[in-house]
Amino acid sequence: MSEGKVLIFDTTLRDGEQAPGITLTPREKLEIAEQLARLGVDIIEAGFPITSPGDFEAVKLIATEVRGPVMAALARCDPKDIEMAWEALRRSERPRIHVFISTSDVHMTHMLRKGEEEVLEQAVEGVRLARNFCPDVEFSPQDATRTRPEFLYRVVRAAIEAGATTVNIPDTVGYALPHEFAWLIRSIRENVPEVEGVTLSVHCHNDLGLAVANSIAALREGARQVEVAVNGIGERAGNCSLEEVVMILKTRKDLLGLECGVNTREIARTSRLVSKLTGYPVQPNKAVVGANAFAHESGIHQHGVLMERSTYEIMTAEELGFVGGQIVLGKHSGRHAFAKALEDMGYRLPREVLDRVFARFKELADRKISMTQMDLEALVADEVGGGWEGDLTLESLEVHGGTGVTPEARVGLRRGEVLLEARATGDGMIDAACRAISEAAGFKGELVSFHVSAVTGGADALGDVTVQVDVEGNRYTGRGVSTDVVEASARAFLAAVNRAARATARGQRGATP
Repeated sequence: MSEGKVLIFDTTLRDGEQAPGITLTPREKLEIAEQLARLGVDIIEAGFPITSPGDFEAVKLIATEVRGPVMAALARCDPKDIEMAWEALRRSERPRIHVFISTSDVHMTHMLRKGEEEVLEQAVEGVRLARNFCPDVEFSPQDATRTRPEFLYRVVRAAIEAGATTVNIPDTVGYALPHEFAWLIRSIRENVPEVEGVTLSVHCHNDLGLAVANSIAALREGARQVEVAVNGIGERAGNCSLEEVVMILKTRKDLLGLECGVNTREIARTSRLVSKLTGYPVQPNKAVVGANAFAHESGIHQHGVLMERSTYEIMTAEELGFVGGQIVLGKHSGRHAFAKALEDMGYRLPREVLDRVFARFKELADRKISMTQMDLEALVADEVGGGWEGDLTLESLEVHGGTGVTPEARVGLRRGEVLLEARATGDGMIDAACRAISEAAGFKGELVSFHVSAVTGGADALGDVTVQVDVEGNRYTGRGVSTDVVEASARAFLAAVNRAARATARGQRGATP
C-alpha cells in the first residue's frame, strides 16, 4: 500500500445497523454489501455474528456471495464470539476477524468489572485465537479516547505482538476534540514503535458532531484506515460519514496528499439505497448527499453558478453520480427489458425477488406515465427485504373519508394461502389503514414516527413513506412506495410489522462495540 493510500472500512452493516429502528434482513444486507463493493470500499464489516441468528446468517451470506472487498466480522475478545465470527466468514475469499475489548476505567469498572491486567490478558488471548483462524486480524481497544494513555500503549503493543495486523483506535462515545485525537494518534506512534508495522485505523462517533473532523485529524497524523458508515448512520448521533471523508480526500488532496479507491460516481446511488432500506431519510442540508447540497436559492449564488459553477461549487453533482435517470420504462415494458434495466443499474436479484419487483412495477406503471431510474431504485429497495416465510403481504386496501365523515379502512393481508381481513376507523385515512392492518395481523404497536417524500417530481410521483413503530420498547422501521400516499403508508406500516415478527422469530438483540 502506498504511503498516501487511505483504506475505507465501511461499517454500515454493523455499527450503522445499530441505529434505533433499523433491522435489516439478510437479503437487504446483501443488497447493500453488493453496492458497497461497486462503490469500491476496501473493507466491509458485514456484522456481529454472535448477536443473533439473523446477523450470523447475513454475514455468512455476504461472505459467500460478495467478492472484492475484505469481509470483516466483529467479535468480543471471547472464544465463542471469535469462533462464531470465523464460522460466518470462512467462505470469504478475504476474511478479517475484528476483535475488541473495553480499556477505559469507566468501562472496565462498570461493564467488565475487571482490572487492567485481566483486560490485557483477555485482549492478547482474543487476538491469538482469531489469528489461529485468520491471518487478517483487527484489534480495537473500546473507548480508547477515555483510556489512560500508558495503559492504551501497553494494550496496543501487546495486541500487535499477539498477531494483530490492524490496530483501530475508537472514539467510541464521540468525546475527543480534533486536536486531542490528533495528539493521541501521534503519541501512540511515538510510544509504540511496533505500530509502524501494522495498519493504524480510527473509528469516530459523532456525539459532538466531530466524527469527520477527528478522522481527518487522525489521517494527518499517520492513520491509514478510516472506519465510516454511509450517510453517517449509527448508534446515537451516528458514525463518521463515508461520503464526507471520501470527498474531503478528493477535494482537498492538495492539502492532505491522500487518496482512496472509492468510485465517487456510485456515492449517490449508495446513499439512496441505504436510506431506503434502513428507513433513515437523508436530511436536506446533509453535506455531499443532501437534497440541498447542490441547490442555490440566493440570487447572487445563482448568478455565480450560471456564469461559472466553481464560484459556489467545490465539487460537481455529476462526480457523485447525481445524474438524471436515463431509464424510462412504462406499462408496456416486458419482463426482459425490466430485468435488463435493473442489471444495467447493478442489481442482481434472485428470481423470486425479481418476480415480486416486476409485479409491483406493472401495478405502478398502470398509474404512472413512466418509471425513472430513481423510481426503480425505490421499488427495488421496497421489495428486496420481503419474502420471509412469515411475512404478511398487502392483498387489498380500501379507504373512505371526507369532510364530516369518519375515515374508515378495509384491508386484506395474505400469509401464504391464508387471507386475513379487517376494518377499522381512525383520525384520518392513514391512521384507519394502520389500525386495520394491526387488527388483521393481531399486532400491537405504536406509530412513533412518520415521514413522507416524493421520489421524483410531477403529479404522478411515487410517494416514499417511512415509519417507525414501537413494539414493547423496541423500534422497527418500515417503508413503502406507491403513487397513492395512503397505500404507501399502509405498506410502510406493514413492513414494520413484518420486521418486528422477523426479529422476534430470530431472537435478535442489540450489541455495541
